[in-house]
Amino acid sequence: MINCYEILGVRQDATAAEIKKAYRTKAKLLHPDATKSSDSEDFRHLVRAYEILSDQRQRSIFDDSFFACAAHSKKSKYTFDYYVWLSARTDQESRAKLIFFDLMHGREDEAVSEFKRMSMEHADFNLKHWFTREDFMDYGYILAEELALRSEFYDAALLLEQIIRMEYSYSYFRLFFPEVQEFMLSILHRNINGTVNDELALDVYERALDLGFPVKEDVFFLRQMSEIYMRLGDSMTAGICLEEAERLLSKRNRNLSGEL
Repeated sequence: MINCYEILGVRQDATAAEIKKAYRTKAKLLHPDATKSSDSEDFRHLVRAYEILSDQRQRSIFDDSFFACAAHSKKSKYTFDYYVWLSARTDQESRAKLIFFDLMHGREDEAVSEFKRMSMEHADFNLKHWFTREDFMDYGYILAEELALRSEFYDAALLLEQIIRMEYSYSYFRLFFPEVQEFMLSILHRNINGTVNDELALDVYERALDLGFPVKEDVFFLRQMSEIYMRLGDSMTAGICLEEAERLLSKRNRNLSGEL
């Protein structure tokens, strides 16, 4: 794992302004245009370090994972190796913790692969059973990002759904919650209909209708469902979805008129 503070040349308690200043200074020196290189690994590391430390949530997660890892590396080689211990175990709790451990230690591919494997082999596998709400909401969001990067949009949407439901019952994300909602809506608008299996797409949209999004979003979900049902040859259900979408629109317009 890279040391973001070392790469930027700032202290662990550096302010946002100090981090930004250090980034701009080093970026001028390491930019490919300045080094006459088309592939500067040092510059890529600099950009990644800045992305992490300039984001409050990512910086907090980095601090927790990096400094715990650094403290562990200073111990005797004969001390307990948590990663090896987790890797050797097959119970669901250990595999769940291995997924998040890999995710935060530069092994994103392994984390996603293990999550997919456990989800397929164990119908009852659920990461949130083995973590505090705070940890699941933080690391679950990061895992959802990694899944989406690999076009695993259905699984990403299910993780985000769990986080959204948790936030409604137990406020934690606060300033970051709009980011979760925007991420979920981005997937629902761009990466479900026509991208994932039709039955899975219907499942995602049905779940989304129960997540408290604005009426215009529910109308969009229903119209997408209607399109999928038509594609599946179920014109009756497709019509029901469209009728419900029109009903919601009419109700919304009446409410808006009443407010004027």
